[in-house]
Formats: sequence, structure tokens, C-alpha cells
Amino acid sequence: MGLYQKEFEACQKLATPGYFPTLNGAEIADAQRSGVFPAATFLGSWDGPNKVHAWRSEDSYESCTYIVNRKPGEIYIVGGDNPPFEGTAPAGPYIAKADGVTGKQIWRTYVDNLNASGNWIGAANLNILPGGNIAFSWANRIVLIDGDTGLILKQNNLPSGDAPAADSNYKHLTIAPDGTLICKNQTRPTGNKLQGTLAIIKGVEAGLKQPNSHLVAVDPDTLEILAELALPEPATVPHIIKPYHGKIAIYIGMDSGCRRAFWDPAAKTLTMDDSWHLGALTKGQTTACAPSIIGDWVVLQFNGLGSKVTASSVAVGHVDDAKRLKIHFPFGELKKGEWSFVLPKACADEENSMIYSADMGISKVAGIKIDPATGEMKTVFTLDNMTNTFQPTYGPKEKRVLVLTNMKKNVPKEPNNLAFFTANYTEQVTFHNAATGEKLAESSFFEPLTPNSLVVPAFGGRCYFPTRKGFITLQVVPANAAAGQ
Repeated sequence: MGLYQKEFEACQKLATPGYFPTLNGAEIADAQRSGVFPAATFLGSWDGPNKVHAWRSEDSYESCTYIVNRKPGEIYIVGGDNPPFEGTAPAGPYIAKADGVTGKQIWRTYVDNLNASGNWIGAANLNILPGGNIAFSWANRIVLIDGDTGLILKQNNLPSGDAPAADSNYKHLTIAPDGTLICKNQTRPTGNKLQGTLAIIKGVEAGLKQPNSHLVAVDPDTLEILAELALPEPATVPHIIKPYHGKIAIYIGMDSGCRRAFWDPAAKTLTMDDSWHLGALTKGQTTACAPSIIGDWVVLQFNGLGSKVTASSVAVGHVDDAKRLKIHFPFGELKKGEWSFVLPKACADEENSMIYSADMGISKVAGIKIDPATGEMKTVFTLDNMTNTFQPTYGPKEKRVLVLTNMKKNVPKEPNNLAFFTANYTEQVTFHNAATGEKLAESSFFEPLTPNSLVVPAFGGRCYFPTRKGFITLQVVPANAAAGQ
């Protein structure tokens, strides 16, 4: 059996309600955004030297952010959704279909161009529906795209809620187990006219007020709005979905922590669960990152907007009672002059009771073990690794590989926050034993990973590294082996 076939058959055995059953049909693994890709293959050696082959996509994809695949050999790319703060920007967002090995474009569908529309364009998610089509939302719009042809089949407007339409971006689209699209908008601080998702951080730093976010339920076939719910706070980060005692629960990271809402497909209602609020913000910290979930515990980490006062922490709250709370500081206290910044969420491997946390501000990554019965956490390993993206894991439970990026500043003494906002660094991909942190392989250094994206697995033991120019395909093999499968 070929590796492609083996991987694709393994995908068919995974529970993927709402999503096409494939290696990575969701923006980040699944409706829980766990970052775990159990059917992905690591072809390198676990006990000997490895090398990493790398090649660039045959065609260019401006501001490439997310890549997903459907069947072996076909990938879908979202780009044009990471414009500069000001000035002329690339057209986009767009969805492109390409060859999964060469990156040669098959088709490309543009849905907007801020130079003409004036819309606020920020990062947008990419998800494949069970039938193979793509539901895609941005600004205050949503479209259904034919996965074979790229034709726009349906479209609709989405309500912006408390935010002016010009300050709303429906980046967050997650699919409920019944197939309903649950969408939520990010809001740009009022008065801020900068473009891109990072405009939110710039606006908050300038003291501008960020409007509350809005949640909507959308029919996946017609794009009809089935229900909507005004949220009590800004919710800059993506939500996750997981059943709770027979209900479809939506966990939403907000400024104060995490709140829960319910989607009832029979009654077609969205309601807020006012009895559950995971508020674990320590004095001096800033907003919660997107939640994860391990068993009965919702996982949050803090300092999503950065802090020069208090270190980042990981907090878990029980799904039955958010006051059953545990807080862990994986990197200890923040030293004088340090800056903590945890733009990505903490990824969670439920099967192995592991949480992975990255703090770009202090250039550290931690592997944390959680007791699924008590919620107690302990740091298993820390790595000196500067990354502003997710911490995905590839492969089966007993042999998971942790995949990280590692940034190298062009000016070593430049503060991390300045290097980040000016993209004055290069970046590589490193592969680790997910249980111990031991490094198994590392790539060369490339131009920076596109902000708000991640390194995703590809069929054939490969993975994709999105950049502003396109994407780079990587394949790890033993040092004495050749690339290709």
C-alpha cells in the first residue's frame, strides 16, 4: 500500500463531524482546533540524524496564510488576507486550488479587493465541508465555493453587531457537529483605520475602544442566517465547539477569559450560558488566547496582547464548574525588562494529556502535562525557541512529533516586539519528540512565516510553511535517504 493511500485511509477512521475526512480539512485540525494531526506521517529517524528537504511552490501566492487538503494531491490555499497596515495592498482574500506536490495553481477565486471595496481585511480561516466544497467568511461576507471549479455557489452578508460594518471581520468560522456554520467576528478598535489582523493590537495599544463581537449560526447549504447572538465582550480569538451533556457547546475566548454559548439546531437558537465563565486573568496580564479542551478541562493561556508586568500563564477550568480552576506559570515569573507575548493559543493533545504553550516575547516553548482527573499541571520540558504560531503535533498517539517554528532576529539585540512587527527576522521549522522536547530535525532558515498561519501536514510525510510569497514544502528524511515518496 502506498503512503498516500495509507494516510488517506487512516483519515477515514477519524471522527470529523462537519468536516471533509482528510489529513487537515479544518483551519487547525478539527472543531476543537486541537492542532493534533494523528494521520500525518513523520518520515525521519527517531534515533539518528535527519535532514530536511525544502522546495518552493511553483506558483506564487501573495500573503499565503492557511493551507488545507481534500484528497491526496490537491490542496486549497487562502491568501491576500494579510495586507500591510497602510497603502496599496494585494487583491484578496482569495481561495486557490493547487497541486499538492508542486504548488502549481489549478484555479484561483478572488472574493474582495480592499483597494476597491475599502473593507477591513484580516486573516480568514479555511475549512472544507463534508461534500468537498468550501465555506469562507471575511469582513461581513460569507460565500460557498465549489471545491472542484472554484465557482461561488452562494453568498450572503453577515451582521456586524455592536461594531460598525467597517470594523468587523468574520475570521472565525467553525463547523458544529450537525453541520451548521458557527461564525464570529473580530472587531477593530473604533477610530483605527489600519489594515490586517494586527491592527487590533495596534488599536488597543493606542487606547482605542474595541467593540463587542457577534456570533451567528449559518446554514451550510444556503448560507441563510439561522440565529445570531450579541456577545458581552470583544472576542478577538477563535472559538471552539465540543458537545456538552448532549448540547452543542461553543467556548469563546474573550478579554476576561472564556465564556460558553449553546447552539440548539432544533430550536435554531444561540444562547449564552451565564452560569459558566472561566475568568483566570492574573493582575498585569492581557486578554485570553483562543481556548483548547482536554477531556473535562477548558484550556486558556493569557497575554494575548502582551505584558511587561506579568508572565504568561496557562489556566484550566472544568466544563461542569468553571470555578474548579487551576493556574500554571510554565515559564516562571517575568524578569525585569522582559516582555511576554502569546499570540497563538495553547495546543492540546487530549490522548496524551499534554498542553503546548509558546511565549514569543521571552522566546520559550513549554510542554505541560495535565492530570485529567484533577487539572493539576506540571512543566515537562521548556525549549529556547522563539515562535509566534501554533504548536501542532503529527502522528499516532505513541509517537507524536511536535512541529514548531523558530525565529532568528536579523539584529540579535533588537527587542522581540520590534522584530515581530517589522518582520525583521528569518524563520525555520523544527521537529521534536512531543513527549520530551528532544529535537529530531531542523530546516534551513527562510523568510518569516505569514502571521496568523501555521505549519500544516501534507500527504506523503510532508508539511507546508506559508509565507507572504507562497509556500515552502518540507520533508524530513533520515540523513542518508532521498526525498520523495
